[in-house]
Amino acid sequence: MNIPVIYEDNYLLVADKPSGLLTVPTPKNEKRTLTSILGFYPCHRLDRETSGLIIYAKDKLTQQRMADSFRQRQIKKSYVVLIDGIPHKEEGVIKNRIENLFAETRYKVVEKRMGFAVVKAMPLTGRTNQIRIHFKHIGHPVLGEDKYAFRRDFKIKAKRLMLHAKSLEFKHPVTCKILRLESSLPQDMTSFLDSHV
Repeated sequence: MNIPVIYEDNYLLVADKPSGLLTVPTPKNEKRTLTSILGFYPCHRLDRETSGLIIYAKDKLTQQRMADSFRQRQIKKSYVVLIDGIPHKEEGVIKNRIENLFAETRYKVVEKRMGFAVVKAMPLTGRTNQIRIHFKHIGHPVLGEDKYAFRRDFKIKAKRLMLHAKSLEFKHPVTCKILRLESSLPQDMTSFLDSHV
């Protein structure tokens, strides 16, 4: 499978994960995951349905350093999210505990469409499924959501979860250089936007 590589050096590789591919195996022990294809150490995860930027370390020490950066919230991430309905506030902060842990997501409405909004989301913490849970919490689930909302409840049908990890900014754990990386919106999301003008 041709996985686009956005950045690579002797220590790190940043891939542009396609939707539908697991980062690591679930308890079902799937053989085909992004990690098995690349053969490196994942520094974080994206859901199977989520597309976009994901960081891999080429050795255990670099992976550990990246884990520390994530823990200390030194990695800025932004996502493009298509959500059901239009939020009352153009921008805001969602603070809602996830599995009893503090979780915080900033968001900004980029565009209002018929029945849905294009939003830039910036998770300040890294809880599992944080963006999905937070938007569901404010009554605007991610289009295509089937874990925290019923697909039948959506007026606008999406073939997959409309969530894309668009940008990353962080200090390289070895060279200390600031990396700012971006990924284009995948074809299925741009086609969806084109067909819902």
